[in-house]
Amino acid sequence: MNSNNPVLGRGFGQGQQYASWNTAPAPSAGDLQDMYNRPAYAPPARFMTLDDVVLRTAMTLGVVAAAGAVAWIFNLGGLAIVGALVGFVLALIISFRQSTNPALILSYAAAEGLFLGAISRVFNDYYPGIAIQAVVGTTAVFAGMLVVYKTGAIRVTPRFTRWLLGALIGVVGLMLVNLIASFFTPGGLGLRDGGGLAIAFSLLCIGIAAFTFLLDFELIDQGIRQGAPERFAWYAAFGLTVTLVWLYLEILRLLSYFRE
Repeated sequence: MNSNNPVLGRGFGQGQQYASWNTAPAPSAGDLQDMYNRPAYAPPARFMTLDDVVLRTAMTLGVVAAAGAVAWIFNLGGLAIVGALVGFVLALIISFRQSTNPALILSYAAAEGLFLGAISRVFNDYYPGIAIQAVVGTTAVFAGMLVVYKTGAIRVTPRFTRWLLGALIGVVGLMLVNLIASFFTPGGLGLRDGGGLAIAFSLLCIGIAAFTFLLDFELIDQGIRQGAPERFAWYAAFGLTVTLVWLYLEILRLLSYFRE
């Protein structure tokens, strides 16, 4: 048996040492005071800063862009589904484990980059210039929500968080139902067929994705204020990347509706 106690853990499970404990000298008052003054845990080597988050996010998005460029240049449309599935699985693993493993997060970025590059090439072949328009729109929404957060125009309260998470679960549920329905009925529920309902649904998704940035910014702020370890910056970068990818796809889809 092992003990979590740092003192008892030295000899727990080692019967040959038990006898030596009986002959060990009793600790002095100074030793006891020194033991009492020691911290209960080992603090991280360095706490997370905003620069850490910016750097990790830039690295993650750089991998997305690089993988996307490869998929675009070589027209790897066949990898779109593979990249989407791998990225989805990795996103679930990272989210549920709250992993800060750089290799895992950068692998997610590479998979999403392949998917985005391939799907963007397909859209751009049908609607020339639409990919750059989606990039500009995504950047504008991100910058706008950062201004909203910094000015305090919308505060991230527990009630706001519950409302947003409920809306997020709702739209994801509708996407799944629409996907299943599309196997039996052409167009499914009509959420992605380019009609008026599809436009409204894409606008709803863009709005929810935009508000999700506020949760990401709040997570980063809390991490910095509460002294999160430096590695947590990787998880913050992952959260921002997930939201950016989703927002870009919804804007790309919405723009395609108006180009038909």
